[in-house]
Amino acid sequence: MNRRQLLMGAAMAPAAARQVETVRRKWTGTVERLNLRHTWTTVMSSSQFRETLYLRFEQDGITGRGEGAGIVRYGETAQKGLDLLHANGGWIAERDPWQYVRVMQDVFTKIEGNYAFKAAVDIALLDWVSQRASVPLWKFFGLDRADAAKSTFSIGIDKAEVIRQKVKEAEPYPILKIKVGLDNDEEVIAAVRSVTKKPLRVDANEGFKTKEQAVEKINWLESQGAISIEQPMKADNLEDMNWIRKRVHIPVIADEACLHPADIPRLAPHFDGVNVKVDKCGGLLEARRMIEMARALKLETMIGCMISSSVAITAAAQLSPLVDHADLDGNLLIANDRYEGVQIVDGKMVLSERPGLGLVERKG
Repeated sequence: MNRRQLLMGAAMAPAAARQVETVRRKWTGTVERLNLRHTWTTVMSSSQFRETLYLRFEQDGITGRGEGAGIVRYGETAQKGLDLLHANGGWIAERDPWQYVRVMQDVFTKIEGNYAFKAAVDIALLDWVSQRASVPLWKFFGLDRADAAKSTFSIGIDKAEVIRQKVKEAEPYPILKIKVGLDNDEEVIAAVRSVTKKPLRVDANEGFKTKEQAVEKINWLESQGAISIEQPMKADNLEDMNWIRKRVHIPVIADEACLHPADIPRLAPHFDGVNVKVDKCGGLLEARRMIEMARALKLETMIGCMISSSVAITAAAQLSPLVDHADLDGNLLIANDRYEGVQIVDGKMVLSERPGLGLVERKG
């Protein structure tokens, strides 16, 4: 080999290396059915199972895991997310995972909507990167797990005897989150109070019909030990929120109205706080941006969830040191969780010291 051939070979080496690197990157996905321990009923729907999108990103012998719970209200399903992976997995695999910020910028630019799919990609990338760096994701984010918030345990709308059983099962949790908004609110709260005197966070899921009814309900709920109320009115009805807030005494938290970073400044004059959900905004990077914006605007912050496995819940929990409150119990509502992740001890989120999300796959 002469000198020219040698130099040409050296010049070609980086390109060849990049090709090998690309081949070693692999994205795969499945739709998983999560069976609920109890029928889950809110103002919006009633179901016995939910489907979520599971993603895996593999490179260098390390697997990053992600999960997204598509929300039908926004035209999203787990199957649609899987179809998006099949259509876009090729070019996503060509991207360097260490440039995860740019990768997610491209995903947001090239794919319209489908934020649960984006969340699954974001989580899988960050799980992989932090595993590759040999640190837990919370530490990769520069956070202290000792600051993790306490989590509520959610009780869906049901018959009185079932609610009493659910509350008994939630004995380890110091704060309960109670779904209301239908015609049986008094029965629901009476059933809860027949079993426990714990403080309650209440979620109406847009269920109150008028501002007058909202004020009456919220003040009554306060008398029953409610310490906050989520989304009393329809998400697009901001006009009545200040009228309501002047007539109630507990914090009013935006939930369905709070989807993306751009919503935070718009909501700040009308609510006392916001519930940030990773599936709705498109990942941990976006969720952190929302939390920081809300804190800058002096809003109370909550990190919430959809019904998901320990993959998505553990991912959201990585941000729990940043918020005032957590509502991360979606994995506790299902009977077939494939993973073990974040633990809850006396209501407090306990984040793992294992690298990445710290997930452990269950046997069998």
